[in-house]
Amino acid sequence: MSNVSTVPSRAGVALASVILYGGLRVYWQLGHMPERLSPVGPDLLVFDGWAAVGLCGAAVAVLGAMVALPRAGRGRWALAGLAWVVGGALVVAGALLLLDVVGFIVPGMGIPVYPLGAVSKAACVGSGVLVWWTARAYRPARPKALAHTPRWAFAGAYVAVGGCLARILAQAAVGFGGGDWLFEAGFLLAGTVLPLALVHRWGRVWPRWVPVLAGRAVPRRLVLWPGAAVAGGLIAYFGVGLGQMVAERLSGQVPFAQSGLPEGFYWVAVPGYVLWGAGMTVAALAYAWRTRPPAGFAVYR
Repeated sequence: MSNVSTVPSRAGVALASVILYGGLRVYWQLGHMPERLSPVGPDLLVFDGWAAVGLCGAAVAVLGAMVALPRAGRGRWALAGLAWVVGGALVVAGALLLLDVVGFIVPGMGIPVYPLGAVSKAACVGSGVLVWWTARAYRPARPKALAHTPRWAFAGAYVAVGGCLARILAQAAVGFGGGDWLFEAGFLLAGTVLPLALVHRWGRVWPRWVPVLAGRAVPRRLVLWPGAAVAGGLIAYFGVGLGQMVAERLSGQVPFAQSGLPEGFYWVAVPGYVLWGAGMTVAALAYAWRTRPPAGFAVYR
């Protein structure tokens, strides 16, 4: 059964976030837009300008509908699905947050961080996640916990590893340069250890060679949250990037013509990132179902 009783409280939090952010976008559109919010120009992707305001309005409408129609019968599937779409659009719009995160964590990469722009993108992505959080309680039924990790989850995890390796091979073909060791280490962990932890037993129970913790349950959020974050960031940012590359090619332009790197590099690296994110999404979904506590919604063990 769905947890309908929590919908109003969750929707209230989500509405507050969306309304405040939508109000900020309106204020900026009325002639108060900061000069610079992102190292690549606008702070949002796909939904920028008044489109971002419209997206916030759509979120307000769908959240209000979920509160007004707590028991919409079969219509709950459609409304919950619409909420997931709107929430996803907000997450995609704020996908450039990935650059801010990398630039903040690894300053040696040379990616400039614009604090106001970073806050704006975080608010956009956060609003989308809150819409999803509300839709999760509104849906008619929750999937049952998995008794074992299915084959499709293993396939997703290894597709993610393959996407990461494709990106590494593309870089090897053009040269690695200086790089930042901290970023490279995190890159490898996120592309190999993390997706595999989502499907193998050692991602749920500490292996015997780990001192003190051996045999104990791995905290669910320690694996699931980074897995979901990496998957979402890769899909949102590089999914949009791949779409733009295809559109440019179809119009006769050369993607990333000013970068100094061969076009072929991007046709390997960007799809590699997308496959990495897609595989991680599948593996993270299976991990969430596999590790779900039998009592319901308590997930922070």
